[in-house]
Amino acid sequence: MTDDRYVESLAGRAGEVLPEPVARYVAQGARDGLTAAEAVAAWDRWRFLPQVLRDVTAVDPATTLLGADVSSPLGVAPTTMQRAAHPEGEVAMARAVAAAGSLLVLSSNAGSTFESVGETGVTWWLQMYVTADRSACLPLLERAVAAGARGVVLTADTPVVGTKYDGTGPTVWDLAEPGWLHANFPGTYGTRPGDEKATDLGPQDVDWLAKAASVPVVVKGVLQPADARRCVDAGAAAVWVSNHGGRQLDGAAATADCLLGVVDEVGGSVEVYVDGGVRSGRHGLAALALGARGVFLGWPPVWALAVDGQPGVERLLNDLREELVEAMTLAGAPGVGRVVRSLLADASSRGALRVANERQ
Repeated sequence: MTDDRYVESLAGRAGEVLPEPVARYVAQGARDGLTAAEAVAAWDRWRFLPQVLRDVTAVDPATTLLGADVSSPLGVAPTTMQRAAHPEGEVAMARAVAAAGSLLVLSSNAGSTFESVGETGVTWWLQMYVTADRSACLPLLERAVAAGARGVVLTADTPVVGTKYDGTGPTVWDLAEPGWLHANFPGTYGTRPGDEKATDLGPQDVDWLAKAASVPVVVKGVLQPADARRCVDAGAAAVWVSNHGGRQLDGAAATADCLLGVVDEVGGSVEVYVDGGVRSGRHGLAALALGARGVFLGWPPVWALAVDGQPGVERLLNDLREELVEAMTLAGAPGVGRVVRSLLADASSRGALRVANERQ
């Protein structure tokens, strides 16, 4: 590993190379940006109680996500505008993720075709929104599965798009080129009643999606344990703790503070994933100790794509994997299954250290 942290330089460097409206869009949180601003600090609050007298001669962070082998729990979350960051957009991202042995979740708003992403050999899932007229999203779903998508991620926290304050200058939408978005939608999409996002999502849509796609369904945007239980009871294969990167309801709690409750509710029956503010192997270790099976990165891979293209994304994923290996080694955990709850100390209460919930 290099003596500098690649990830720390990426946001600033990406801001220098991206068109200003695009850089502004990538950095935005909803409304006053409270939730977006708190994401990284929430992970930084966790402290560890390392285990000693453990054999860490060989430390391996490899695991599986819905049965797919991955080199580490660190995957790439769905983000749009990747072709604004790099001419090859999602295809370059997919090649990098495949080379790193990771997993890609592809935005339904991608500017690259599902077929071109599938041809890279990457393991990938489709992120999608259910439309008001359920039949309107079926062609997208069917095309993705035919192109090799091994899962579908239902984004459940976006009945409407949260307001962002974007100033008075040109926005990303003024700058957007036709090839940046919607490469996989039918040509008439968006012009008919019922194409808009559904505001009446319910547990029945999880079951409907699973039957329509014949691949596992992950529900993304879950913060409440009771909602996680409803997802599982409806047939979800996994739940994903996310606040949409702070881009939906401003003031939503940090995912680092919500993960524990969701894991305790459903972690014994399905896989639980998390995103939001993950910037280091140390953050990944905390997420694993809290019970996450997968830990997903949002904008950092896009920054790396903008700055250094495919090699940049590969470096980011490999650097963070190496950081995770070092953290696991120093914590006395030679495998992800050995990253246990008792590694965490709760330092949030007036400086008094308490071992986090001892259940493992």
